[in-house]
Formats: sequence, structure tokens, C-alpha cells
Amino acid sequence: MSTEQHSRRRAGSIPEAVAPASQASLVSADAVPPEAAPTGPGRGPDAAPGAGTGPGRRGPGRRRRAMAAVVTAGALCLGALAATAPGAAADGRPDGHPGSRAGAAGTASTSGPLRKDFTAAAREFHVPAGLLMAVGYHESRWDTHGGLPSTTGAYSVMGLTHVADATLRRAPAVTETGQRGDAPAARDGGTAPAPNAAGTDPAAYRTLDSAAALTGASAATLRTDPRQSIRGGAALLARYQKQLTRTLPTDPGAWYGAVARFSQSANAEGAAQFADRVYATLKAGVSRVTDTGETVTLPAAPGVVPRTSAMKGLGLVSAAQEAAAAVLRTADGGPGAKGAGDTAADPATECPSGLACNFVPAAYKQNSPTDKSSYGNYDLADRPGDGSAIRYIVIHDTEGSYSGSLQEFQNSTALATPHYLVRSSDGQVTQLVPTKDVAWHAGNYYVNTHAIGIEHEGFAISGASWYDESLYESSAALVRYLAARFNVPLDRAHIIGHDDVPAPQVAQLAGMHWDPGPYWDWAHYMDLLGAPLGAGRGGTPVVGGEVTIDPPFTSVNEPAVTGCKPDPCKAQPANFVYLRTSPSATAPLLKDAVMAGQGAQSGSTQAADVTDKAVTGQTFAVAGVQGDWTAIWYGGQKAWFDNPGGRFADTGPGGTRHLVTPAGTQAVPVYGRAYPEASAYPAVIASVAKKSNQAVTPLGYTIPAGQVYAAADPVAADYFYAENIDQSAPGDQTRVVGDTLYYPIRFDHRLGYVKAADVTASAPR
Repeated sequence: MSTEQHSRRRAGSIPEAVAPASQASLVSADAVPPEAAPTGPGRGPDAAPGAGTGPGRRGPGRRRRAMAAVVTAGALCLGALAATAPGAAADGRPDGHPGSRAGAAGTASTSGPLRKDFTAAAREFHVPAGLLMAVGYHESRWDTHGGLPSTTGAYSVMGLTHVADATLRRAPAVTETGQRGDAPAARDGGTAPAPNAAGTDPAAYRTLDSAAALTGASAATLRTDPRQSIRGGAALLARYQKQLTRTLPTDPGAWYGAVARFSQSANAEGAAQFADRVYATLKAGVSRVTDTGETVTLPAAPGVVPRTSAMKGLGLVSAAQEAAAAVLRTADGGPGAKGAGDTAADPATECPSGLACNFVPAAYKQNSPTDKSSYGNYDLADRPGDGSAIRYIVIHDTEGSYSGSLQEFQNSTALATPHYLVRSSDGQVTQLVPTKDVAWHAGNYYVNTHAIGIEHEGFAISGASWYDESLYESSAALVRYLAARFNVPLDRAHIIGHDDVPAPQVAQLAGMHWDPGPYWDWAHYMDLLGAPLGAGRGGTPVVGGEVTIDPPFTSVNEPAVTGCKPDPCKAQPANFVYLRTSPSATAPLLKDAVMAGQGAQSGSTQAADVTDKAVTGQTFAVAGVQGDWTAIWYGGQKAWFDNPGGRFADTGPGGTRHLVTPAGTQAVPVYGRAYPEASAYPAVIASVAKKSNQAVTPLGYTIPAGQVYAAADPVAADYFYAENIDQSAPGDQTRVVGDTLYYPIRFDHRLGYVKAADVTASAPR
């Protein structure tokens, strides 16, 4: 059987019409849609892309402002997260700096209704006020999100949840299958498991309903009214405390068990992790400007001593026991075909100390009894000891529940698995594949070979706009650990989304994924990583210099987006700026002729259309400046974005190591992977280099002479050959290293690779 044939069975392709469903926050499946948020002018389906955004263009009643967090004492989260120095914005820039999120907020009140609502609810339900505030901080950072749900159905300040039964029972999206990424049609294979809600506790996704019963407030009001959300959270905490001790003590430390229960975690480690974070914040104190422009301050209470012994009263199982009940058990007889939870034989988890983390092995099983090359869901390897350096950490979302996703990754015919999965409610981390092995998650085998993949729990819920704070916190703690261990730079050239991953070849362009999508808060995430964007930088973009995209994740940047159900998407902060053909809000959106030639949408407001969007943290060379408009070199074109007052981009290298431009007067090709030349393959696998899926062929794009692109350090071309499940094929487990050097570049929305011999490199300005 040819390499091409076996790759098709292992790598598969999603029809283009199905691919957009991979973004959890945009496709409706919830039987109980949230209340509509107020929308400003220019939000209708006929509005020009980007209309209604920018200073002075907010709709009536929209009060969101830029956000800034200040940890007033100590660390935010027991050493797992970096603290921001007092007097600094959450992005690390001084308060009031024109480019800082604090400065963009304008004048914020020092006291307001939210603080009073916490005090009133605490008094009504006899809950310590500071403790209630700390719980709310770790649910939403005190943001209301305009009444829109998170990707796991959490609403408003206290993160009260409602997810419909149909959503809980739905199988994980088929779009997360077939991610090996080394075949001409890389998504023609892979099947998702049948719907199965085993291990999913509906009550954990219905705290909003419980709060409605306790407070007498309607479910609709609890979703949209911050005061009622806080009352609902206080009522739930009081009920949990009474169930544990039959009392409502005034000592905040005595509420540890109730706080752990509030996480809705089904295991002891996850519940304790949430409670530990809440108490760390209570002891340290925190102050920030919320999305309604209100400054809310929780004074430090260093004397609080949490009574962790209260965990015993919750009767929770261990994380391993919970996972064993949630996943599909594989049949006996194949490598890795054992039930989850048999932890005695599982590898040790690779997680930082203090992070709730367990190991549930993904399927590693032969799918055809007569074909050893037909298997899933990853390749055995020995990274980085075998020479395959880990350069990227790829952020995904699951399009399904935590337990449903575990089931999918136990299905060897799915042909996909990440290394890690993060649960939303409590930040529980589950490792599925050892980091030394090559997990199939990115749809590009070269990237898979050099990456670690992390999936994040998320449902398709109508109007979903945000990710839960516990998920951000755990993911950031994990990424910081992995980046330090494998020397991965903490910048957006190396901490990337699935939407940053290039197609391996032209035929796969239209099917590449676009998660985590427009509502993942990259700026906040980089803050949590201790690598804030634009720290200490400012100034006006200069032609020949660099800019890093960094729009405020507030109402100042709520671009019109379509592709939601119902359509258009509700007005909400987004992580991107639209790109246009000239410096005018009426100019056409940028189009990608190569993508259009593959039948993909281009130059539209569709969320799945990445051809006209530059995302937070991406760095580009400046091609022009005209008034408030900045031009960048993007995908072989000059692309313009509105950058009022320089507040939508940071000047400076942004982690860029080099600037590259064609060495001569001719355009140079761009590649989707850095594979070796055919002569580098040893004789035993020389035929592999001749296969169409292995050929060193450009993506169809070129960089014209004179254009400049941000680049990382050059890398030697390489390829890891893994053919049979038992490594029995001739030359199996061979790493091929070529003489060709490639520069990884920020080409457009996605990364790309250019041969070092084709370009001239210079230091960033």
C-alpha cells in the first residue's frame, strides 16, 4: 500500500461546509438561547464590516471599557500565575499610557453598583462579602459580558450556568477528527463517536436554574442582571455551606468546602484547586476595572486561614476515578488499548506542581486487523531527545463537553488527540499523550512533530462570547510550565492558535481550522503567561518597523461578525482587526485569491474567514502609515487597518528575531512546512519523498520583491517518518534532516515558511 493511501486513512478531510462548526462560541445548539444583548448602530446584517467600532462609535447604553487588573499583595494564584505589580495595568503597561488597557478605559469610578451589590447579597444570604467577591473574580473577573454566555454556558458575574440537555448529549464535533495532516486530502478520514453523555453531570451545567429557585429571580434576569447574578451566587454558596455544616459562619476560612463545591467539579483535585485560587485572591486582594467601567477592589485579607479539611464532607472521587467513568473503554489486545483510570500503568503526568492534573491515555490502537499502518491517534516518538525540537504550543477548543471529548480521544478511528485537555468549570487538566510523542491535533504533520496541543472545553451555544476564568488560569499555568521545560518562547510566534497553523499543501487550505476563534482573549492570556503584549512600548508605527496587533478587548473593538446562529453575531469584544485594501472604512476587505481558488470564503465578515483578519499578538512589518491607518505586509499584499491613536497595535519587535525580504528582484515561494529535500531521505525510505503528500511544494503564495515579514530563527528542514503502529516498517521511526534552512514567518493570519536561500534577513528595528 502506498504512503499516500495509508495517509488518507489516517489523516482525513472535512468538507468545507462543515469546517466552520469547529468554533465552539459561534454555532447555535442550545435549546435555551440567552437574552439578546443591546446592539449599537451598524450592527445589522447590512452593516459595513467593522462598522460601529472604535472610539465614539459605541451604541447607546454600551458601557464597556478597557480592563486592567492589579494584584495588591502577593501572588494571584499560589504561584501558578504571575502577579502584576501595583500601579500597572494588566497588560504590564503603566496606567494611563495611551496604549494601555487602563488608559483606554477613560475615567473609571472608584466605587459603584457592583461593589454595593456584593455587599447587599452577602448581607442577605449571610455570606462573607470578601469571599463572595473572590469567588466572582475567579468566575468572570467581575465582568458581566453583556449577558452573553461563555462557551460552557456560564453567565454574568458569578458564572451561573445553563446548558440544554441536547447540547450535553451531543457528540463532539466531527471537525476535530483526522488531524495527522500529512495527506493531500487531510480530512477525508476520521469518525467521531456516537452521542454519549456518560460522566456529564447535568446539575453542574444548571447552577443558574438552582439559583433561580433559591432567589425567586427568573432565569432570564439571572443571565442579564449583574445584581441578580451576585444574589444567585450568594444563595448557592449559602446552600452549600448549610449542607456541609448546617451553619453560616462569619469566618471566611470556614467556607472552604462550600467554595470547592461552587466549582461544580466532580473530583476532589479540581474542586480544591478552585478553592485554593479563590482563597489566594482573598488573602492577596485584587482591584480591576470591569467591562462596565467600574473599578472594583477586594481588600487583602492575609489573616484568613482556609479550613481545607472541609473537603472531606463533599464526598468527591479522585480525578482518575471520575475520568474512568467518563470515557469509552477500548477493547483489549492492542497497544494502549486499556481502560482509562488504570493509572498504575499510565505514564506520570507532566504538569506543574499545584495544578490539578491526571492522565487518561488517548487511544493508540490498530484500526484494521490486516494493516499496521492504519491506526490512531498519535505516533510514538522520543521528543526532544530524538532531535525533534518542541517549538510550538497550539491552543484549541473542543466543541463539546469535557467527558465527551475524552470519549472522542479514546476512539482510535477519530485520528485525532491533543496532549492535554482543560475543563472549563474548575480548570482540571487531563493529559492524554506524553509530550515525547507526536499527537495528531493541528492538521499539519510538520507542526504536530514540533508542537504540544492543548484542547479547551467549549460548547456550541447561541451567542457565546467568552471563556471561563478557571480555564484560562489552568491553561496558562500549564503553558508556562511547558514553555520553560522545552524552551518555547512566550510570544505569539510560538504560543499559537489552531488558526495560526498553515496548511501543509494547497489542497488543504480551505479545510484548515480557525479555533479558538475571535473571542479568545489573547491579551489576557498572555498577561497570565507573564508575557504581556506591548509592555513598556508605545509610539507611532514607522514604515520598515514592526507592529504587534493588540486591540482593546472591550467595546472599543466590537467588529461586525457573521456566521453565528442566529446571525449576525451579537456585538461583543473581539481579538482581531479587519484588513482593507486602502486606508478607508469603506474600502473592500482584503481578499485571498489562493483561498478563493480553493472554494473558500475570502474578504467577508464570516468568523471562519481568516483571510482578512489580523489577530492579537501577531507581528507584522509596517508597509505604510496614513493618519490613523496602518498598513502591513500580509499574505503578499499591502493590508490596511484602522489604528486610532496607535491604540490597536504595539510598536516594536514583539518577539520578532528577524525581518526577511526576497533576496533578489523575483518573488519567492511560501511553504506550509519545512520538509527536507528528496536527496536527504535514506535509501530505505527514499520512495517516501516521491509521494505527492510528501513533496516540497509551495502553498501557491509568493512574497514579491520589496515586501518584508517578521521571522523567527531559521530551522533545519526535517521529517519524522512513522509508518506502522509497532514500528515494524522498513526505516520506521527515522528522522530525516535536510540541508535546507527555512525561516518560520508570520505570513498572514497563519504562519508560513520560506527558504533561507531565497531571502535576506536583517535585525528588527
